[in-house]
Amino acid sequence: MEQGMTTMLLTAAIDDRAGQGHIASRIGLDREADVFASDSNVYEMIAERHGEQKLNCVMIDEAQFLSKDQVWQLSRVTDELSIPVICYGLRTDFRGELFPGSGALLAVADTLREIRTICWCGRKANMVLRMDGDGTAVKEGTQVVIGGDDVYASVCRKHWKSGTPKKPD
Repeated sequence: MEQGMTTMLLTAAIDDRAGQGHIASRIGLDREADVFASDSNVYEMIAERHGEQKLNCVMIDEAQFLSKDQVWQLSRVTDELSIPVICYGLRTDFRGELFPGSGALLAVADTLREIRTICWCGRKANMVLRMDGDGTAVKEGTQVVIGGDDVYASVCRKHWKSGTPKKPD
């Protein structure tokens, strides 16, 4: 709660890197959060909480794991309950393809703000490389593998194409 306002935090059940129901940042911030699964009705979750305690904002972490239906449910939260919804997540996967939730957010969101990341070469990092245990880029496989900096590297398109996750020695 900040400035007397109440925010509901939601994160994907599938991402348990910080522990189930926790949102953690790389700089050490950690907060408890409600979790959504692929079959959760996020509108109902938020409406129920709002009925118990007035919500001023909803923040979604790992929004790429939302389904298309859940993104439309979040639009109902904004349109019908008049609660702002802020989503954070990746746009594309390691194959350069949109996550379903990200694609729906791109189509439905009122406002988009990109949080920029920098590739090791200094260019804008707009792609994500997945690496195997040896640090070699992987270009095929299931869309979702939960991991951090040991598994993924944010890189520019040029280094995504070449599969170069870090500056060559």
